Amino acid sequence: MPGDVSVALMWFRRDLRTRDLPALAEAARADAILPCFVFDDRLLTGGRFPSARRTAFMLGCLESLRSELRDLGADLILRRGRPEKLIPELAEEAGAASVHWTGDLSPFAVARDRRVGSALAAAGITAVPHPGAYIADQPQELRTGQGRPYTVFSPFNRNWAEVPRRPDEDRPAALSLAGAPEPGEMPSLADLGLEADQSAWTDAFEPGEEAARKATHSFLNDGLADYDETRNRPSGGSSRLSPWIRWGCLSPLELETKLGRRRGNGPKRFRDELAWREFYASVLANFPEVTKLEFQERYRGTLDWQADDELLTAWKEGMTGHPLVDAGMRQLKAEGWMHNRLRMVVASFLTKDLHLDWREGEHHFMEELLDGDIASNNGGWQWVASTGTDPAPYFQRMFNPMTQQEKFDPDGEYVRRWVPELEAVPDERLVRPWEMTPEEQEAAGCVIGRDYPQPVVDHAEERRFAIERYRAAADAGSPE
Repeated sequence: MPGDVSVALMWFRRDLRTRDLPALAEAARADAILPCFVFDDRLLTGGRFPSARRTAFMLGCLESLRSELRDLGADLILRRGRPEKLIPELAEEAGAASVHWTGDLSPFAVARDRRVGSALAAAGITAVPHPGAYIADQPQELRTGQGRPYTVFSPFNRNWAEVPRRPDEDRPAALSLAGAPEPGEMPSLADLGLEADQSAWTDAFEPGEEAARKATHSFLNDGLADYDETRNRPSGGSSRLSPWIRWGCLSPLELETKLGRRRGNGPKRFRDELAWREFYASVLANFPEVTKLEFQERYRGTLDWQADDELLTAWKEGMTGHPLVDAGMRQLKAEGWMHNRLRMVVASFLTKDLHLDWREGEHHFMEELLDGDIASNNGGWQWVASTGTDPAPYFQRMFNPMTQQEKFDPDGEYVRRWVPELEAVPDERLVRPWEMTPEEQEAAGCVIGRDYPQPVVDHAEERRFAIERYRAAADAGSPE
């Protein structure tokens, strides 16, 4: 580029949108821009949580973003390799004086961005991280009155709600692409070294910014007002916006802004749910050891987790014999998403009925979830396992799958959708189908042990065992 023309490089990561993106808005103020995305094998296949499913959704979001950028007059330049090598190279080739990106809080992202920043500084190029991933610009910097990071949600939420918000950023009206770089072809899953059995996948979520905005409009107009009453109903009531928030196709700040001054418990409760995401991001940033260890030190190495591959497989495949648990796990396998109430139910079942390590569940969720986010997923699993933040007595977080089904799926709509073997089971038997008489089983076309499995465990017995395990572990881990 000529010396009197300013050039900025925009490095997209998991902020795949053009609206309300401070990094893009600032980069667009230059005369020309080079938007880019780098496929990093350390995350895609070499990290702790590779996911063909989430990567496939990401590729769809990148296709959408590339189309948006081309409509604005630019493009999305794709490269594969180490960002600390490729980002300075792209910037130098384009003549960019600055590189802009949206900051992130995971340990991997922090270390990666530090390396990229150092490489840019060595090349005389300015690195400019921006907010945009969260509603509060720096949720990890919120502190208690004693100056400590928050470890309990409610006081965090009260403080977070008072943090001044930055103004929304407009979508750039037009962009000018710097130079004529080779754009790079969009890879396939196979190109990236990922294989997956896609036979069970459904297209429940369309990737990209426009799909995110349509879903947001629908929820705000048709679901928000009753959200407080319907949010725990697995057959409906959830916003289902989490995959787009996870990939930054939807600005969480813009979403909060759209809540505006809407009154009622629906908007208030939904804002609280947005705050949970920021709370867990803050916990991860301040206590990065939670990615591998229990947040509560008294449970580190003291809980006697069982190892049982058959039980783990039954849980993953939705074949535990407990209808609500199985429905949730089958929805996860089909849609890459699961209602939050069900996430808690199946997590409790894994850790407190099957007594399997919460890390097994964390890993499976990260493999399957389109919205798999290391902070929220880890925080949610540790919350249910009673090893994490926001502590409550462990016996208060032992979800009974039968009573949960009776309370939140009383008509069986959700269970029957995802466990069709039970479709003709009478309502009064649906919660405990194993209690049907042989005649009832034949009439319903669902013979237990043939068409649908016997329960792999008895919840009441396992609850008593779990209480003993947790009590012993707490005593062993308490300081003398």
